[in-house]
This record gives sequence, structure tokens and C-alpha cells, in this order.
Amino acid sequence: MSKETNNIIEMRNVTKEYDGQVILKGISFNIHESEFITLLGPSGCGKTTTLRIIAGFEKQNSGEVFFEGKDLTPIQINKRPINTIFQSYALFPHLNVFDNIAFGLKNKRTKPEIIEREVMKQIRLVGLEGHETKKINELSGGQKQRVAIARALVMKPRVLLLDEPMAALDVKLRRQMQEELKRLQQEIGITFIMVTHDQEEALTMSDRVVVMNEGAIQQIGTPQEIYNVPENAWVAHFVGTSNLIDDGKFIKDHEVQIDGKKFECLDTNFGINEENIDIIIRPEDLEFRKPNTGYFNGEIIQATFKGVYFEYLVETKKRTWLVQSTLEKEIGEKVAIKWNSPSFIHVMWKQIEN
Repeated sequence: MSKETNNIIEMRNVTKEYDGQVILKGISFNIHESEFITLLGPSGCGKTTTLRIIAGFEKQNSGEVFFEGKDLTPIQINKRPINTIFQSYALFPHLNVFDNIAFGLKNKRTKPEIIEREVMKQIRLVGLEGHETKKINELSGGQKQRVAIARALVMKPRVLLLDEPMAALDVKLRRQMQEELKRLQQEIGITFIMVTHDQEEALTMSDRVVVMNEGAIQQIGTPQEIYNVPENAWVAHFVGTSNLIDDGKFIKDHEVQIDGKKFECLDTNFGINEENIDIIIRPEDLEFRKPNTGYFNGEIIQATFKGVYFEYLVETKKRTWLVQSTLEKEIGEKVAIKWNSPSFIHVMWKQIEN
């Protein structure tokens, strides 16, 4: 997928404090034009504060925010080429669908014929034909979200900010709206910046993901990079699940030691016999073998059915492994575990505690 690589928004060493509590610890990142980028992290990590600073609802304590190379900080909210969709959607219950979408254009004293044309264009785009005269309380959660999106897009923003836009939807509708929102973004081609704590949502929808924790950026990358090549143990655990080997050794380039055995890997440049490293192996990359035909023998001590796969805990001599498999196994069953590729081992430096 080809994307414009021009930076539409740049954040440089942005900090934010509330009542002496540091919310953002000098974060820096760029957002490309026409990109779908997601700020991902747990509650309180600073992702919504970052979004509010871009929108203009909050002002940073220090650092700079640029829009196409120009300082965004002194520009008033209503003058920024940016629109926000809030978690609550913030729709007007006394207005019907058409008038909710038209609200911003009417405030700008736009000509009625232009309002009619532009609002109907957005109604068609989000699939709300036939609902123009309905009141907001007559709509489903998904329809309300569509109204909020149309109301934002009708103002022709260059950047659309989405704060946990699917938090109020049930699981089935949430997946449907994820697909629709991604389709919409690709169709209209503007920059989307979304905030979520949902890893699957971030990986499914984004061109790039900014992973945040405790006011700091942990990693920025494509969904594949974030999942397959996490930069530290925190990212590895937060995005998906992992087997973390914190007492392994990096013997030399392309070779690690786990529980006394040496294995081939793809990693390089960690030194010789280096122990200040963590090794992760994803549970879906482990396979069952008959005892004595894999890398480690063990016993299944827990089994959980997850719908499309089973999740097992396998106790071996030195540690307990998490394994995801479509094979049905019994608790107490003796097995061996194995992985089939050096690429399934990922080495990273241990995190330095702040």
C-alpha cells in the first residue's frame, strides 16, 4: 500500500502535567498525511491527553506541535483543520440526523443548497439514507456513530481524531464498524488518528501504531512490527501474549541458550554470552510433539477453550510455557514442545527500570 510520507503533524518533546503529576514525559512522533495511526495503551498512559493536545482542548507544558511545519499551539480549536469524534459521540438529542450533521455548516452560515448537497453526500457515504429525519434516540449505537462521523467529515477536516470510537458498541457491531471505518478512511484519504486500549482494534485498522505506557512511547511501527518484533518486554506482553524467557543467554550472533539448550535465531549484535537480554516466543509459534521428540518435555497443567483454538499451560523442568493450538489435549497429558523456525525466537535488551 503506497502512502504519502509527508508529515502532516509533528510532536516534539511534548510534556503535560496535571496538579504536579506528569502525564506526558516528552513524547515525539510524526504523523504522515493520509495515514491511519493509532495511539494504543492502557488507561492513564497519556494517549487521550495527546489527542486533546492535537485537537487544542489541552495545551502542553512544554514542547511543540506542528501542522504541516507550522506551530499549531497558538491556533484556536475552531480554526484548526482538525475534527474530533468523542467516545460519547456528543450528538444533539433534540435534532434529527440531517440537522446534527448540518450543525457545523449552519454555524458557518453556509448556503442552504450547499448544506443540502454536502450533508446528503455524507449520509450516503456512511450508509444512513432513509434516516435523515430520525431523532438521535431512535438510532442504534452503530447508527449514532455514523452520524458522528458524518458530522465530522462534512466540515472537510484534514485530520480526524477518534477517541475510543467503538467503546460503546457490542463485539459484533464493533468488528463491523472497524471494517467500515477503515474503508471510509481509505475512500476519503484523510488522516485518521485513533485512541484505543484494544490491541486487536489497533492491529486490525492501523497503518502504524504508537504504543504508550506511563506517559512515554514504548514503540512506533506497523502492526506487524509491533506484534512480531516488540522492542521490550512490556510491549510483548501488552500486544498479544508471550512466553518471556528472562534468564536466557545470547551466546553469539544467531545463537541463544534457553534452559541449558542452544537454539538458532535470527538476531545479531547483542554481544557474546550476553545475559542482559529477554527472549520471547509467541504461544501460537509453539507446537506439540510426542514426549522425547521435541525441545522440552512437559505436562499439560491447564487447558482453556478459546473458540478457534485451545490455550494450554505446559509445565517443563525449568518453566511453564503458554501454548496455543487447535489440537485438543487433556490435563495431565505428557507432551513435548517445539518451534519450527529460528524466526520464532525474538531477542531484546532487558528494560531499564526508571
